Amino acid sequence: MKLKSLAMASLPICSGAAFAQSNVTLYGVVDTNIEYVNHLGVVPTAFNQFNRGPAHDVVRMSSGGLSGSRWGLRGAEDLGGGMKAVFVLESGFNLDSGTSQQSGRLFGRQAFVGLQSPYGQISFGRQYTSMFEALANYSPTAYATQYEPIILQSGPNFREDNTVKYTGQFGPVKALAHWSFGVGVALPATVGIATPIGGNGEVPGQFRRDTAYGAAVAYEAGPFGVTVGYDQWNPTIGTSSGTVRKAVVGASYTYGPAKVMGGYRWGRNTNAADVLFQRDDFYWIGATYQATAAVGLTLEYNYDNLKNLFGNTQVANPWQVAFVANYAFSKRTDVYVSTAFAKNAGLMLESLATVYANSLSLGNNYALGNGQSTMIGAAVGLRHKF
Repeated sequence: MKLKSLAMASLPICSGAAFAQSNVTLYGVVDTNIEYVNHLGVVPTAFNQFNRGPAHDVVRMSSGGLSGSRWGLRGAEDLGGGMKAVFVLESGFNLDSGTSQQSGRLFGRQAFVGLQSPYGQISFGRQYTSMFEALANYSPTAYATQYEPIILQSGPNFREDNTVKYTGQFGPVKALAHWSFGVGVALPATVGIATPIGGNGEVPGQFRRDTAYGAAVAYEAGPFGVTVGYDQWNPTIGTSSGTVRKAVVGASYTYGPAKVMGGYRWGRNTNAADVLFQRDDFYWIGATYQATAAVGLTLEYNYDNLKNLFGNTQVANPWQVAFVANYAFSKRTDVYVSTAFAKNAGLMLESLATVYANSLSLGNNYALGNGQSTMIGAAVGLRHKF
């Protein structure tokens, strides 16, 4: 739906004045499902004495299966000479309850303004990290809200406040780079972590604290695609800052109605004293297959080799397999079945290795109950795009 801006029409008409053409687009997705999950506990925090509690099965309505429910405004104004002013305001919400996601932010998914030219775009505000954006075409389930281990892959800081970002498209090559003055991610203390991680940043006298930066390059031509990227977050830990580093490579190949995708992500996290508290190698592989014009199938496997987790070098490595089948009634409306099985972690590979950030962010808990090592989830849902 496109809404022509009426603001200028209310202003007095000035002789000789000329205004550039502009427009605003209203868009969104509403996605909900009925979900079954087994072996479910609670997120261990100080409020429950760091106890995951007994395991239970649950049947619930969940918001966001294939896509996070959202609405947004996107605008552009032609400034002439190949220049445009652009903005995006995007709000995430829980369709089952009508509440806001992203810690209650009004525009928690994206909120930025920028300038676009033939040399690229520079934008300012709350935005996706370079690495997260570059990997979007290399994730088989396309960052499906339900069961995709996004936090383990890209970190809880894959959206960052106070960010300056560059995006350039040069033929088959896409280049991205960003800097955040204060990420705005705050995770509560949980098992293995004595203090909260993260904060609002921009602390006077501590320029590094809660800053972040990264870059990525992607090449896509014909059936082949490849990307490489790096991301670093310097979260508050106590009264100083630690260092969370990730580097990634991903590739894809399309053959007819099938597309195969996979990648590797290296990770190394240290505390404020530069002591290692997490080191892992994360792998994923999968494929999509368009069986008919209406039926799409997706299969994805994820594995994390946890070499060190808060000093424990004998952690059972988590893995997950997920399957999605969707049927499109039209370009805008589809129904789907989404299933996943996780071992040595909850769904989305939720555990201490993710600091339970998936559950804390989404509002849908996937923490394993005490004594459990596996979790199964299955959902039937409906999605509409506008």
